[in-house]
Amino acid sequence: MTVDTAAENDWSRLTNGTLIESAERDGYDTLITTDQNLRYQQNLKHRKIAIVVLKTSSWPRIRNSVEKVIAELNQIPSGGFVEIDFP
Repeated sequence: MTVDTAAENDWSRLTNGTLIESAERDGYDTLITTDQNLRYQQNLKHRKIAIVVLKTSSWPRIRNSVEKVIAELNQIPSGGFVEIDFP
């Protein structure tokens, strides 16, 4: 599994729609974001890329639940969408 950030790909300034298109075009399987409004801002119906929304941007909270994130990543289908809550 390879993980890259938007900054590493020089995508930090892209809008959500363009970011998703770029990730799909470059062959990424999954986009992980903390943007909880993404599903309301974008039409995700015909997307090939899976989207995982982390409902926190707190690294300590994410780190404490990394197994939960990995489990979701292992089961989300192409074009799927899931939001992950954290304690």
